[in-house]
Amino acid sequence: MKLYSVLHNQVFEFENYKISPIRYEDRFDIMKWRNEQIYHLRQSKLLTLENQEHYFKNVVNSLFDKEQPAQILFSYFENEVCIGYGGLVHINWIDKNAEISFIMNTDLEKDDFEKHWSIFLNLIEQVAFTDLKLYKISTYAFDLRPKLYPVLDNSGFNKEAVLKNHCIFNSEYIDVVIHSKFITN
Repeated sequence: MKLYSVLHNQVFEFENYKISPIRYEDRFDIMKWRNEQIYHLRQSKLLTLENQEHYFKNVVNSLFDKEQPAQILFSYFENEVCIGYGGLVHINWIDKNAEISFIMNTDLEKDDFEKHWSIFLNLIEQVAFTDLKLYKISTYAFDLRPKLYPVLDNSGFNKEAVLKNHCIFNSEYIDVVIHSKFITN
């Protein structure tokens, strides 16, 4: 397992779930899930094997040794099986904030969306607030997934902003909704 030099802990656990530094061997599952869920991502085209290989070798691989990486990515496991990935992205080290990113196995979305989002939020908060001592974490979501908002509310996030008609989806402008949570002392 590769280790992030910026983190004190590498593995964060809750019951049968955990996150650990993103694994190279998960790259093609991640590519598959991203391509299947492209509609809600800031990804303009389908990923190819070559794209994914290049991204992992040149971007992801460089994150582990940085004192202040722009993102910290994790593989997400249930009973030692990788079922998703996510992390903190667009990290602003000066202002101590970051955006949360999370994708799960597409097959789990229908029945287990809320469960896995809740668990992942719990785990990523440990990274952000306990390990990194960030001040604020947030989500940036195209207004396409109404099941996401109750999970965020139940996890203590507050709707901070709605960016009206901010992105084009199926030739129409849609809103972006931002939810945030601040560190508690």
